Parts: sequence; C-alpha cells; structure tokens
Amino acid sequence: MSRAPRVLGLMTGTSVDGIDAVLVELPGWPALGDSGGPPLLTAPVPRVTVLEHRYTPFRDDLRTALLAAGRDEARTSDITQAHFWLGEVLADAAADLAADADLIASHGQTVHHIPAPDAARGWHTRSTLQIGEASVLVERTGKPVISDFRPPDMAAGGQGAPLVPFADRIMYAEDGVRRAVHNLGGISNLTYLPGLDERGVIAFDTGPANALIDEAAGLFHRRYDDGGRLGARGYVADSLIGTWLDDPYLLAPPPKSTGRERWNLQGLPGVFELNPEDVAATVTAFSAQTIARAYQQFVLPLGLDEVVVAGGGALNPTLMAQLRAALAPVPVLTFEERGWNSGAREAAAFAVLGYHAYQGWPNTLPGTTGARHAVIAGKLSRPAPAGR
Repeated sequence: MSRAPRVLGLMTGTSVDGIDAVLVELPGWPALGDSGGPPLLTAPVPRVTVLEHRYTPFRDDLRTALLAAGRDEARTSDITQAHFWLGEVLADAAADLAADADLIASHGQTVHHIPAPDAARGWHTRSTLQIGEASVLVERTGKPVISDFRPPDMAAGGQGAPLVPFADRIMYAEDGVRRAVHNLGGISNLTYLPGLDERGVIAFDTGPANALIDEAAGLFHRRYDDGGRLGARGYVADSLIGTWLDDPYLLAPPPKSTGRERWNLQGLPGVFELNPEDVAATVTAFSAQTIARAYQQFVLPLGLDEVVVAGGGALNPTLMAQLRAALAPVPVLTFEERGWNSGAREAAAFAVLGYHAYQGWPNTLPGTTGARHAVIAGKLSRPAPAGR
C-alpha cells in the first residue's frame, strides 16, 4: 500500500521575520494525481499530520530588502531582485525536507496587498503581489510547486484573503465545538469554526498585531518585543487609541483583509509625540483592543467556546494578557496549550491548499473572501521530466 501524500508548505508572514518549512502528511487522502475528491471531515482532529517543522530566520539584509520592496517608493529593480533572492532562500529552507515531499506549496512574501480601491491612497485597482520565484524552487528541488495563491480569488471578485480558513476547517473544526482559530502575525486574523459545516465559517483580518509592535521595538533597535517587556513598561495613551479606533477598516464588517501597507506607525496620528516606551505600550494596547472589538462585534453574538492563538504574538505575554482580559470568560489558549504547533499552522495550511490545487479541487471559501464563487487558488510550476 502506498504511503499517504506528503506536502512541504513554505510560509513567510507579514512579520517578515523568516520562513516556516512544514512537511505534512495527509492520511486517508488520495495520492497526487488520483481521481476522486477529498474525504469527508468525519474523523476527529487532526486530519493533517505535521511530520517536521523547521524555521529559518531571515538575514538582516534580506529582511531589509523585503520590507523596502513593500514601500510605495520601492524601485522595480529592487522588487525584481528581492523576488529571485527570496526564491533562493526558500529553496535553501526547503532543501532538507523536499526529498520526502511529493509537492511543495509556497505562499511567498506579500509585498503589497490592495483588496479594494482607495483613491486617497492612490489605489485605483484591486491587486496583490507575493514574491519568491517558484521556478527557483522547482529547479533546486526537482519537485512540482504550487505558488501565487491569492490572484485567482481576486479575479473572481474576492479580496484574495483570508485563504487559510479553508485549511483551518479541515485541520481544526470539530463537531459541536464553536472555536476561533486566531493568528497573531504582523496582521491579526481569525477563523470562526462553528462546527463542521463550512457555511457557518467566518474569517477576516481584524487589523494590526505584531506589525505595529515590531515597528515600536525597532525604535529600540530590536526586531520584536521579546517577552512583551516593552509593551508592559510604558504609558498607554488612551486618547490616541480612541482616535485610531475610528479607522473605517476597523468599523467595516467582514469579509475584509488588510496588510502592512495600511498598518504602520506613519499612519497613526500623534504616535510620534510619545516617547518610545509609550509608543510600544500604546500600540500593544491598540492591537489588543482592535482584536477584542472584532470579536465583540462579529463573533461573540454567534456563540464561542474557545479561542486558540498561533503566531508570534502568542509569545507576547503582555498582548495575550490583554486579550484574555478583554474576552473573558471565553478561554483564550495558545496552540501549545492545546497540544498543537503554532509555528507550523500557516505553512501547514498552505500545504493543504497546495495539495487541493494540484488535485484540481477548489480550495477557497468565497464567504470569507467575498468572491463570487470558489476557485482553485495557486499556480503550478513543474520540473522537466527526468532525462530531458
């Protein structure tokens, strides 16, 4: 009997801190290329087995180049070079695990995401751009690669995000459990799973998480707020937070998605009137309040049994304490407290999405992206046949 299909998921997130490489196995799923459809979600979780997870931090010069590529003033030559440079780094990160994979799914690094026109920002066309050339991965590993997941959904009228909820339902939905799976990356996003029925799934980006906190840590020449210490010792400027909470994005109902191009310190009026410690404390509190308000407006009225948190923000005790206080009495757990691997969550999700794309099966939930219909998200790059 042949083994279950294995997919290597590669994920770089909005925190722009490194690459998660996750090799997953899909027990009970058809082999790559087999006919038929996906199995029903009847078995208890997990339905996807994480075999190995490796994290590769970005070098400072690459991180600087990727952040610069997302700025409005970026030169096309800089974006082009970062595109292939990241492709090489992704291939390095995949090298040891690719031999055991049948397929690679690579999300790439989002450098700009424009889910809706905004004339005030000069955004006239809905668009998105993820870099990290898939052809480099194919050449270096000899494996087929699914990449560039977001454009097909946008072409169908969706926002190209969030896409992970499709996989969240497969990996974490349980009959009779109303669960929110939450990611505290650069941007905060949630998936509400009311059980096994996909018709009740709600998912959207709530707003900022680590994006603002990491920028504040940069004022201290640090990549991030290690242990939440910076956010814990400053003064919280509640009056500024009250102003920031009036942002139209935060008030809009889902489906909606956002990114670093919207949530950055330059876009927060009055933030630079604070000293650096107070900036850190205030943006931490602001991120927590935007998340809590999203739950209060759009999730808690539906009923919620627990929130399970992944992403780098789950390691920030200050941010987590504020979330737990705001959402009490609903339990707010980390993935590790649930016995899951938080660092593997998004890369594993794109491995699931990539597998579905390779099989020719739709892999989006249009109710979460606003698309007219489900699409097959992801583009296939194939290696040449052996001996050619």
